[in-house]
Amino acid sequence: MSAAETNLRALRAQLVERLRDLRDRSQTTADNRRPVELDQTSVGRVSRMDAMQGQAMAVATEQRRHDEARRIEAAIKRIEVGEYGYCTACGEEIAEKRLAADPTVATCIKCAGG
Repeated sequence: MSAAETNLRALRAQLVERLRDLRDRSQTTADNRRPVELDQTSVGRVSRMDAMQGQAMAVATEQRRHDEARRIEAAIKRIEVGEYGYCTACGEEIAEKRLAADPTVATCIKCAGG
């Protein structure tokens, strides 16, 4: 097995682990995304606006996790089919530094710029 293949296997394992972590976090924070209910009987209750803001932040965080999970799944698929490291728009190689900064990136810097 070549060094490149070994590196891709290690990267795939890291991506799979990150995906698992994202899914676990999504499950544990599900309560924060539930609709806000005002409990008038609680002493020291959080105001409805604070609760709604907390809910909105939880929803936004979950959306970011979902987006990252989609990018990770796509990167894993590109590894499996032998297309990882190549721009999905133009087919050119993606710079190693760009991949090191974000292993889920799908386009070269030229195509990412529009």
